[in-house]
Amino acid sequence: MADCIAELDRSYPPSWAQAWDAVGLTVGDPDMPVHHALFAVDPTLDVAREAVGCGAQLLVTHHPLFLRGVHGVAETDAGGRVVATLIRGGVALFSAHTNADVACPGVSDALAGVLGLRDVGPLTEPAGPQPSGAEPGNGGLGRVGNLAESEPLGAFCARVAAALPATAGGVRTTGAPQRPVRRIAVCGGSGGELVGAAARAGADVLVTADGRHHHVLDAVSAHDVAVVDVAHWASEWPWLQVASARLGAGLAGRGRTVNTTVSSLVTDPWRWHASSSGPAAGQA
Repeated sequence: MADCIAELDRSYPPSWAQAWDAVGLTVGDPDMPVHHALFAVDPTLDVAREAVGCGAQLLVTHHPLFLRGVHGVAETDAGGRVVATLIRGGVALFSAHTNADVACPGVSDALAGVLGLRDVGPLTEPAGPQPSGAEPGNGGLGRVGNLAESEPLGAFCARVAAALPATAGGVRTTGAPQRPVRRIAVCGGSGGELVGAAARAGADVLVTADGRHHHVLDAVSAHDVAVVDVAHWASEWPWLQVASARLGAGLAGRGRTVNTTVSSLVTDPWRWHASSSGPAAGQA
């Protein structure tokens, strides 16, 4: 376990996490042996049961189990049930959250990769100093890159839908589907505040999650950037394969081996979508 934690901390230094975040080892003994690590976005009860069922000793998630202080882990609440399931099954829990968001390669690099972007670089400047000797570097939030060729926004949205796991919400956009786009900014997770940065980087599109009505309305009114909105879980899922491969490679460099797998459970909370069929409203 200690070697796994060391490799994960090297790839995603905890000092890069936001002050409000809670990253690192949440459940488990750092001295316990690890033969199998399961990677998932969310530490839900179903994911905890999957980790136990597949014989993992370590569950690595992007999102932390607890972001606020807790006074108990009784099985009368969801968090307590996850903790109890992991402990009974001999599974430790480790999270890399906002520190993985800014790492390069990190969450947004993985998203850019599955969308086929080229010449990918930082979208924003890193916040705060970087720890000495840490590799790779802190690339800040978001990435920006280019498609091989320009394509209509509608075709690009179809590209996004094909590249990410299917969710009830699918893919939606603010722009006209026939608009040509090529330069693409991305931010895995909630990155709507980066529309201005995307505009300054010359991006035609920002792909991110959790678009809010007033925030997106103001952003697209102020900037000539289309926002492509996807499910939060789906936008971060591509990172799991990258993170699991990095852990395996890092341990191999230490002469250690661990089996890594990526959870295929859909933990996006939205489960069903009905297309709008109400009375027509006028276009502004």
